[in-house]
Amino acid sequence: MSFSLSCTDLSFAWPDGEVLFDGLTFVAGPVRSGLVGRNGAGKSTLLRLIAGRLTPQRGAIRVAGELGYLPQDLTLDTSLRVDQALGIEAVRRAITAIESGDASEHNFGIVGDDWDVDERAEALLGKLGLGAIALDRSVGELSGGETILLGLAAELLRRPDVLLLDEPTNNLDLRARRHLYDAVDQFRGALLIVSHDRDLLDRVDQIGDLRKGDVTWYGGNLSAYEEAVAVEQEAAERMLRAAEADVRKQKKDLVEARMKMDQRRARGQRAFEQGGIPKIVAGGLKRSAQVSAGKHLGMQSERLDSAQEALADAEEKVHDDDTIRVDLPKTAVPTGRVVLRLEDHVLRTGARVDLEIRGPERIALTGPNGAGKTTLLQSIVAGELPAVPFRYLPQRLDLLRDELSVVDNLALLAPGTENQERRSRLARFLFRGRAADQLVSTLSGGERFRATLAALLLAEPPPQLLMLDEPTNNLDLSSVAQLKDALASYSGALVIASHDLPFLREIGITRWVELTPGSLGTIDPL
Repeated sequence: MSFSLSCTDLSFAWPDGEVLFDGLTFVAGPVRSGLVGRNGAGKSTLLRLIAGRLTPQRGAIRVAGELGYLPQDLTLDTSLRVDQALGIEAVRRAITAIESGDASEHNFGIVGDDWDVDERAEALLGKLGLGAIALDRSVGELSGGETILLGLAAELLRRPDVLLLDEPTNNLDLRARRHLYDAVDQFRGALLIVSHDRDLLDRVDQIGDLRKGDVTWYGGNLSAYEEAVAVEQEAAERMLRAAEADVRKQKKDLVEARMKMDQRRARGQRAFEQGGIPKIVAGGLKRSAQVSAGKHLGMQSERLDSAQEALADAEEKVHDDDTIRVDLPKTAVPTGRVVLRLEDHVLRTGARVDLEIRGPERIALTGPNGAGKTTLLQSIVAGELPAVPFRYLPQRLDLLRDELSVVDNLALLAPGTENQERRSRLARFLFRGRAADQLVSTLSGGERFRATLAALLLAEPPPQLLMLDEPTNNLDLSSVAQLKDALASYSGALVIASHDLPFLREIGITRWVELTPGSLGTIDPL
């Protein structure tokens, strides 16, 4: 059987009337598919529609085979046991009852062919790096990353033919990510993955680009998709420039045609007034000239309309994924200057940390979930330990005041700058014109991140140490690219806690340190 899923004429709008999809039609074949798109494009909503968690206003969704779904916001009841979360408690209980002598038809019906359920579950947990977790253990004892992998195990135990994964690597440490990658590699059904994880998306067979309510498919993994889009965008930019030039030409030709018509009309009127042409002849010539001029003007107007339509089509093909352009020279730190020094610093986790940062170092802070990376950053901030001005971007983007606009939030952090200067700086972070007046409460996830980053980097005094905690979590690929653009302009010291290896490799990390449950130590680049 060829496992696949399809959407036909799918339409969905939120209760406030915002239309997300209007006639969306696509087929994802029996392969590993990645789905990308900007924050707010509807990727997670589309998966929820396919999974039956939301109901479309119109259209059909067809899934060939058993469907599995791992949502982005997975939450498990902490009072459950692991076997209950895996959905195998009833089978295990029936097997125990049969082995104890209760050979009822009811118990045999529950077990079916699942006599090896314990072995299958334990083997699967082992493959996902959860081998040390007993089936009778409480879910409440697991970490956030372990909970996500347990949710994946529950879906895989059901042997789905089609599996939907929504940002599955969020909150997973490096070790857990590798186990999830292996599970994706070994899955033999149809996969549809929403993710910004480059390593994960480089394992798929095709990429779907969700943009303006439609999906365009590209063969190959993320790297192949980016190459194909780059070629398309180069051609689209050429078409756009040609269309703009043609519109300018047609406007010029139309103006010239109107000027010539006016000149001919003026000459005819002067000739008639001077008596050189009989009235009846002049009237005929005038009507003939008007018809001819009208046809010419009509032809020029049609050409302009066609040129403007071609321009609109060309503009539609050019993506609006703007890049951040900003200069931050005041954040520079002299080479060798001590930015931060921790000596035998004890975290509440019990880990002892010795760390010295000098000059514009870029440090990647890695380690398993629960090792204390966030705790370390928070303790530095709470103790105001850095020797230079610093700023901290937590995982929760709660630094800005929701009831204020973007520009007013910046005014709180940079009160010494003029309003026009603040707006000029925000424009470089893509908050241009009225966008700077948006209330923070109305921003999308990607916009909120960009606004928070702008406020931190443009604050006074300029930060010479920037600490970021898992900054790429929940960011689309375009927002990650914008973050890299901003950090390329930042010349201060940088400490980033992250599991996103491709991102860390691309921002010029100079030192890699790993925080274990006991201590912090320098490691080789991963």
